[in-house]
Amino acid sequence: MCGIFCLLSPSPAHVKQDDAVFEHLKRRGPNSSKDCLVTGSNHRYQCFFSAHVLHMRGLLTPQPIEDKTGNVLVWNGEIFGGLRVLPSQNDTAVVLERLSSCGSSSEILSVLSTIRGPWAFVYYQKSEDYLWFGRDYFGRRSLLWKYDAEIKALTLTSVAGNTSGPGQSVWQEVPAVGVYRIDLNAVFESGSFSIELYSWSHAEEDFVFTYLETTQDLVPRSCTVLMNPSGLLSSPISPLNRSTPKMLNEHEKKLEQHSSVEDLEQLLGKFKKSDEVKGLIDVLSESVRRRVQSLPLSTQNHSETNDQAPVAILFSGGIDSMILAVLADFHTPAHQPIDLLNVAFQLQAPKVQKEVTKKQKTKKKLSQGKQTDGAKSQTSSPFDVPDRITGKSGLKELQDLAPERRWNFVEVNVTQEELQRWRHGRVCQLLHPLDTVLDDSIGCAVWFAARGTGFITEDNNQKIFTSSAKVVLTGIGADEQLAGYSRHRMRFKASGHEGLIQEIAMELGRISSRNLGRDDRVIADHGKEARFPYLDESVVSYLNSLPMWEKADLSLPRGVGEKLLLRLAARQLGLGSSAVLPKRAMQFGSRIAKMENSREKASDRCKRLLME
Repeated sequence: MCGIFCLLSPSPAHVKQDDAVFEHLKRRGPNSSKDCLVTGSNHRYQCFFSAHVLHMRGLLTPQPIEDKTGNVLVWNGEIFGGLRVLPSQNDTAVVLERLSSCGSSSEILSVLSTIRGPWAFVYYQKSEDYLWFGRDYFGRRSLLWKYDAEIKALTLTSVAGNTSGPGQSVWQEVPAVGVYRIDLNAVFESGSFSIELYSWSHAEEDFVFTYLETTQDLVPRSCTVLMNPSGLLSSPISPLNRSTPKMLNEHEKKLEQHSSVEDLEQLLGKFKKSDEVKGLIDVLSESVRRRVQSLPLSTQNHSETNDQAPVAILFSGGIDSMILAVLADFHTPAHQPIDLLNVAFQLQAPKVQKEVTKKQKTKKKLSQGKQTDGAKSQTSSPFDVPDRITGKSGLKELQDLAPERRWNFVEVNVTQEELQRWRHGRVCQLLHPLDTVLDDSIGCAVWFAARGTGFITEDNNQKIFTSSAKVVLTGIGADEQLAGYSRHRMRFKASGHEGLIQEIAMELGRISSRNLGRDDRVIADHGKEARFPYLDESVVSYLNSLPMWEKADLSLPRGVGEKLLLRLAARQLGLGSSAVLPKRAMQFGSRIAKMENSREKASDRCKRLLME
């Protein structure tokens, strides 16, 4: 994982570097930093590359990496399939070797189509004077762009911050709709900054149309993006199964309106979904295996038991994170701990009641018994938020399933003062250019959780603890594919299976712009790498192959119907009450939303993110 940067400008050009941007990039890649300046043919242009590496695989390979013919690559990604990468090899070197061997644009696109895993890259192809760049199909790695029309300079970077002053261009996320190519000679001869886009073939039509309709809002000002219709960039996932059932209720369901483990047991026996459940467990288990075993060689070969976990999980105790924990346990050596990062924002004390009201209730309170009240005050905590409660319950389940494993349940407690300090000092820069109330809430929660600083409890004693795991697993992608959100239930109620399928197709199409670039930026700020097992190409393809009614049944009550197939898999894996927990959004489960203005809407522009 890396922080990558490229500044394309006319040659010679004197462009002032932004120190704040490079500080952000260095935190992403603390193990190596390097710069490289390339001057194009006839000195028409120059490319300044900078990369900051977090060492994850094989030998430490500083970037930018240049081959003997002058091609240059900055690569922020992990190869989990498609191209062969030996344990001793570095994937950046493997990618450059393959790209350098390509003799045509179609061959370059074929290599990129083959890669399975998250990536963002910039590649300078010297022989053709081309600059290639882009993000993977889901946009699991951040890439931003900005164009300065005055000096004709295009900047690409993993993270930037709100560094634009009045009248200057603003940063935008590079849309994860394909791979982009710039003909450098043509651009600087014509003076018109044109970018060619090779979109993913076989992508969801709604996905591509949405991009075309909003292209003005997504492309930097004074730039033009032209679609190449060649279809040379193949989609890494199977198309979504859009079939609908002939009858809404193929099976007679007599479940109560509350969810229980017994409901799932009844469905396991009644609906005969054993093949589908096994299929999901198999592909998801392999996805987790790739992500917990693709580690630095020193970590893989470490054999002594200590407190240093190689892998951490953003952990709420809900079904998504519980399944990741169970599968991570399968594929992590038993002597190695696994860190469970559980974030809680301090509950606010209730508002002081009027004096008269307090006096009127004094006698009633005393009559309820001082002993009971005293016991409650000693055990309650201002950080006993819903996700902390379910997290501790989930920890108990994991300890019962894998008693030999050391589970470091890291209680990350955040006060309002600390939230305000770090939001304005750091997180608002990482979230940029996103600026909604929802981005603020989730971005701050994920940043504090990924930092992993809190305490663990050993023998009833609290111990200050900071997770040192470089890999952070997150459960994003499960709700989007398996109808986990309340809006899915509303859409199903209004439009049936057809409406629900349309909603699910839209979810995957917009997940890069709504979630993944943001999450990558805030997690990577700690020198850690976010990995998304539910968005592994094999997992998505498997779920896309199944009809919607086999993945979710929203005629069933909450806690059972949504993400039904995943809940059945959880029971098959031995999980209990966590398998029937209804969805609870992170901003509500962690109670960060309670710290701010309760009248705000999630889509509102967040004033707290504005630079002071």
